[in-house]
Amino acid sequence: MSGGVMQGMKQKVKDFVLDQWFPRVYGRAAQAPLEKGKVLFVESKETSLPDSFEILHARLSADPRFSVEYVSLHQNSDSYPRYCLNCARMLKKAATAQVVFLNDASDVISCVPLRADSKVVQLWHACGAFKKWGMSTADLKFGGTREEKRRHPFYENLSLVTVSSPEVIWAYAEAMDLEDRREIIQPLGVSRTDSFFDQSFLSNARKVVGRKVPETAGKKILLYAPTFRGKVSRASAPDALDIPALQDALEGEWVLLVKHHPFVRDLPEIPESSRRFAFDVSDELSIDVLLSVADACISDYSSLVFEYSLFEKPLIFFAFDKDEYDDWRGFYYDYEDMTPGPVFVDNDEMIEYLCSIDERFDRERVAAFRARFMSACDGSATNRILDAVFGAES
Repeated sequence: MSGGVMQGMKQKVKDFVLDQWFPRVYGRAAQAPLEKGKVLFVESKETSLPDSFEILHARLSADPRFSVEYVSLHQNSDSYPRYCLNCARMLKKAATAQVVFLNDASDVISCVPLRADSKVVQLWHACGAFKKWGMSTADLKFGGTREEKRRHPFYENLSLVTVSSPEVIWAYAEAMDLEDRREIIQPLGVSRTDSFFDQSFLSNARKVVGRKVPETAGKKILLYAPTFRGKVSRASAPDALDIPALQDALEGEWVLLVKHHPFVRDLPEIPESSRRFAFDVSDELSIDVLLSVADACISDYSSLVFEYSLFEKPLIFFAFDKDEYDDWRGFYYDYEDMTPGPVFVDNDEMIEYLCSIDERFDRERVAAFRARFMSACDGSATNRILDAVFGAES
């Protein structure tokens, strides 16, 4: 069977699932009365509760007025038939829920006839607006065509979208194809950033890292956290960082912790000679914990730079493939103008900067970036979101 025929069959199956089966499953279940106080957190890919949900989930679970459930659809780990069954089971639960929380795109929730007395809240999993996504990538190499994206939309049925500042509302409206419903995108802040204002979380983060990587004791921590390259389904990690050269320049004062994007499955190996200086903690430590303890952060096009700006510490951008990445996926803002730290395309210049980082770090530049893109992330985002969703109930 040719690839074209197989692709056509897969598309027909997907059309049936999203256009007929899922709407029927939800519609039938929605004939039952709404269960006041029923809250459903839905995650497409991860198995465990994601950072984006943790604080809200804990707050609502502790309140006896709410019945809270977390559902993972196992999109990346289960076969397509099993994934579809997971979705159908979830939709039966969502059909009687007062509120459904999402943190990523969902063509499953978007395809159903949402009942009028239910809310769907998109928390999103990132802050700010850096690399393009959603409808913003239509007709770029990274994304499909505009027609393909609208055939089975991912951002329908939303009642509220929470973002990190007023500055980025336009980008989310474009990405989610919500230009005509821009009022539902509100700068209430991002719930998970409340952790960065919680002293107990910050203190515990240092202990957690110390237990996992004892070599960090008495050393400064340099975090390298790049985004992935390629399509989501075949995500790869950049492998251009010269770890031995970093070791030669920084060992003794610094320890390097590497955190690759969770989409990446085949992680680059750290050279054996550098394994007392550099540690890949991609599968060991959460990004929120790592951001909390890092004394400086090297990234490229990852939205984690917005969260890290809350600490007003040095950000370094290793953008050796910037032009290629821009052509592939694109950015919402001019890269050189937006980034709140030096941009490097080779290791030598970056290492030279790191060796004199205390003298060359421009904190005011990071503070201005924080004020522009993270103004609603002040430690009270969760309270504002609960008030917006539940009103007096919260």
